[in-house]
This record gives sequence, C-alpha cells and structure tokens, in this order.
Amino acid sequence: MLDQFTIATKGGIVLWSKAYAPITHRPVDLLVQDVLIQSTRLDSTSSNKYHTGTYSLQWGFANELNVIFIAVYQKILQLPYLEDLLRHVKNHFVARFQQELKMLVDPECTTFPDFSEFELEFEKVWRAVEDRETKVRVAGKQGGAPRKFEDTKKFQTTAKGAKLELEELAQSSEMNLGRKSGGKMRSWKERSGTASDDSRGPASAGKRGKKAKENRVWDGQVTKESMKALDFSSEKDSEHEGGSHAISSLVDERSRGERTADGIYEVADVAERSVAGDSDNFVLLGDSALDGDNDDGGRAGSSGSGGIFGLFKSLTGGRMLTADVLAEPMARMREHLANKNVAADVAEEICQTVARGMIGVRVGGLQNIRRLVEQSMETALTRILTPVSSTDIIRDIEQAQLQHRPYTMAFVGVNGVGKSTNLSKVCYWLLQNNKRVLIAACDTFRSGAVEQLRVHVRNLRALSESNQNVEIFERGYGKDSATIARDAIAFGAANAFDVVLIDTAGRMQDNEPLMRALAKLVSVNSPDKILFVGEALVGNEAVDQLEKFNQALRDFSGQSKPRHIDGIILTKFDTIDDRVGAALSMTYTTGQPILFVGTGQTYTDLRKMNVSQVIRALLRA
Repeated sequence: MLDQFTIATKGGIVLWSKAYAPITHRPVDLLVQDVLIQSTRLDSTSSNKYHTGTYSLQWGFANELNVIFIAVYQKILQLPYLEDLLRHVKNHFVARFQQELKMLVDPECTTFPDFSEFELEFEKVWRAVEDRETKVRVAGKQGGAPRKFEDTKKFQTTAKGAKLELEELAQSSEMNLGRKSGGKMRSWKERSGTASDDSRGPASAGKRGKKAKENRVWDGQVTKESMKALDFSSEKDSEHEGGSHAISSLVDERSRGERTADGIYEVADVAERSVAGDSDNFVLLGDSALDGDNDDGGRAGSSGSGGIFGLFKSLTGGRMLTADVLAEPMARMREHLANKNVAADVAEEICQTVARGMIGVRVGGLQNIRRLVEQSMETALTRILTPVSSTDIIRDIEQAQLQHRPYTMAFVGVNGVGKSTNLSKVCYWLLQNNKRVLIAACDTFRSGAVEQLRVHVRNLRALSESNQNVEIFERGYGKDSATIARDAIAFGAANAFDVVLIDTAGRMQDNEPLMRALAKLVSVNSPDKILFVGEALVGNEAVDQLEKFNQALRDFSGQSKPRHIDGIILTKFDTIDDRVGAALSMTYTTGQPILFVGTGQTYTDLRKMNVSQVIRALLRA
C-alpha cells in the first residue's frame, strides 16, 4: 500500500501530490536533498531506490521535462508493481499535461498550471496496474511450480529411483495378493490359530457362513453392475437426478438480466460481466504514447501496452491533420485491427471513417487524439453493428400470437459450436417472459442429441413456475428432420405453444448432402428466424462458415425468393478476451445482427453486445 505519491520538478517544486497515510520526517524532501542535490545515500542494488527511517522511496524521471515521479511506502512492504506504476503514471501525466509542462520549462512563463485534475486518472492507473499484476501472479500460481527431480522420468533411471520403483511394485503386488483373501496377508501362526478356532465346534463355524466365490474383474472390463450404474435412461433415475440437482448450479445469479418497465425480461449486457472494477475498461498508455521518450525501442507503431492511441503519437503538437499525415498511422491502425481478428475489408472501412473524422482538425495533445479516435470509431462501428432487420423477438412473437400460430426459430451451424446449449438458454429467456415453448428435436443424426434436449427440458421445467411451459417434441433417430419440424409446428399450433425452437444437426459448410437437407428443412417449414450459431474461438473461420451457409440456403432452396440467415448467436464469447473482430466481420458480411453471445454454461449466461464494449476491446493493446 502506498503512503504517498508525488510529482515534482527536479528543482523541488511539487506539481501534484496525494497522501494515503500521515507522513513523518519529510521523506520526499530528504530524497531531493540527498539524491537530486547531493547524489548520496543511494541503494546499492538499484539507482532508483532510497531508504530513510521507516520509508522506502522509488522514483522515475521524465528527463526532457525535468519532472520526477516519487512513490513512498513502508520499508517492510514488497510492492512488485511499483516500477510499472511509475512508468504508466509518467506516461499518463505527460500525455495529459504536455502543453502545461512545456510552459513550465519556458522562462517567460508567469502562471503556474493547475494539475489537480490528475487525481482521478491516477487512481484509475493505480487500479489498472494492480489488477494486471494480480492477474499475472494468479496465472503464475495456476501454471504450477516446476516439478521436483524425483517426479521426473530421469529420476527413475537412477539407482535410487529404480530401487524405489521396485519397492512400489512389490508393495502393490502384496496388496493384490492380500485382496484375494479379503484383507492383508496373514502369518502361518494366524492361519493355524484360525484353523483351531474353526475346529472348536460347528456352532462357531455356522455363525460366519460360507462366502460365495466372486468372479475376478479385470482392469477395463465392463460388467453388468457398471453398466447399470451408468444407465440414466430409466424414468426412476431421471426423477431422482432431477430432484437432487441443485437449482443454483443451473443459473448464475450474477449473470441474470433485468426486467424493463413493461415487465419484459432482458438479458444482461456483455460489458456488465466484468466484476474487477473500472480498471478493466481503463486503457493504460504505453511508452510509445510519449514524444521523445520511447522505451519500447522505437516501436511506436506497435500495438503494445499503449493500445491504439500509441499509433498517433507523431500527430500531437498542434499539427493540422491531412490525408498524407494520417497515411502512416492509418496503415498501422489496419495492422492493429487485423491482430484483433477484424477482416481486411472491415478494417479498411473503420480506418476510412476515422480518417474522415480527423482530416482538417488541428490537435494539441494525445488526449484530443483519443477523443477524435473514439468518436470516429463509434460512428463506424455503430453503422456496421446497427441491424437491418428487427431484433425485438418478443414483439414478433406477440404478432404471431395474433395470427394464432407459434413463432418458429431454427438453430443452424457446424458441429460442436453449442447449438443445443444456446437453444436452451434462449428457451430460458423465453420462459422468463412467460412464453410456452416447444423444443423440436430435429437432430436425428448425432447420438445422444435427443437425450441432451430431454435433460435441458427437465432442468428448465424445474426452473420455471409452471412445469407445462416447456415440452420436447421428438421422433427418435434416423428420421427426416424436415418432417419432424413440420409435425412439431403443427403440434405447437394445436396445443397453444407460443414458440417452437428447432434444433438441427451440426454439419460442415462444405458437406453438400447435409446442406441440401438443411435447405429442405427451411423451405418446407419457413421458420420466422434462422439463427446461425457460430463459435467466437475460430475467428474469421466463422465468417467463411456463415457465408457458405447463406450460399447453400440460396442455391438449394428451389424457391424464387430463398431465405437467408436472419441473426447470429456467437458462443464461447468469454474465451476470446478482446479479439472481437470476428463478431464485426460476421455482421458486416451478412448485414444481420448478433442477437446474443454465450458467455458460460448456465442458462443465464446469455448476453447482448453493445458498441461501446466492442470499441473498448479494439482500443486495448
């Protein structure tokens, strides 16, 4: 914990200071006197550490501006993040007050600038540095310590290791021999004593009774008992499992959405999943953000710790921005966006929009550049992410109810992306809005697909107020999926279901027979929404999948006005950190919105994307 942080000139003028505990014996004054003036009493291990009394001081310089940054803390504490903190505080302070600091160096300056506004930004920098250091430390613990030499295979080749291995083998063989007689091995004396006891009379022998012979069970052998233990298909076992399943494990209370004034349950926003504080959304400026002070070895154009703003460091200083001036930063910005999995054509449009918003503007510092870039990127991303079709599914369902028919949604995608899991999440969201849902099990190819939906239906019934609000429609395996979907829709209409969710089999986008079967299901049943379920982990491979699914629906439908993908659900979104480019590319390619993103395994781990969350992810390093 810091006791004090001070920013001062080398001459001893304090520009900004913040104390977090009472300070005694003026440690900063002693540092200036002993180190800056007399250059004595330095720590022998580091030229940037100084000890006095119960305090330790660590500092960093901005030499070109004659400014020193000093951190004061208790000597007994170990603060490994101080070096990073000093560096980032210097970057942010210099970037924010560049013009004011240059005024101080000017001998004609007659007014003293006000640096009090820096307090809030300092707190954010401190929290961000602490959070990053904590994540690194936790990741190191999870990685585990190096193995001991005794745990390696090389140790087994030594004499000591071979001896220990033989002892373990002998011990295990003794245990196996003892297991045949029902316990550990007995001595001859114990055996003779047992025999004499047995010969005392028939009464004592009759009490024990004769133990039946048991068949040996070899390793890996499947027995009737083990098969019975794994059989969960019986009605009795299903009821027992459903009753014992903890409801708390099916939902995450932290991920729950909120109800609007109209009583509609809305899923939470994806940006709200962060619980580590504001520092998660705060971008630390790297050394490349400073003019004349590049500690990254001249890599000003890299997307390092300074994020995207380091690319514009050469534009500060009151220059008028023109197309020629912006050419090099825009090229570096395209490279930065490509590293975030943004497709080339999408990155080009974003860069053109940012450039148009900056041409003709005269900027005075990096903070003005930050505002210009954020506003221009928000304009570009809003245009890309704004849907061209309706995303109000609840309103569309109510419109279908007026027509006395169920609203139908088909979930399509490649194998293993989580179609059934996210279908159940959508079903939970609909149940929270008091809709009756029928799930059509149209995956008649994958083993266990129908059983998986049965489990989801059982869980959703346990979570809903009425057990009759969700049912499954199935016809087993090996049947025509288009026919099952048609029968499910008819069953839903006859039994007053509000929504029919159609689960389809996963198929690769290049498998023509399966893609023809999917086109047949769509053309026969004409669902209200065709939702493509893609995986965020695969990056722009999901864009190729989406394009070929759309192409197959057009080519194999046999209709004059073929259907296309109406919306996207992006799964495993919590695993991609800030590489959100695939989401942008998918929306840009089809013009269809990303309705939901999956962020976990529970039924409440369904979120919405927003523009500001995407902007923050793209701006990070």
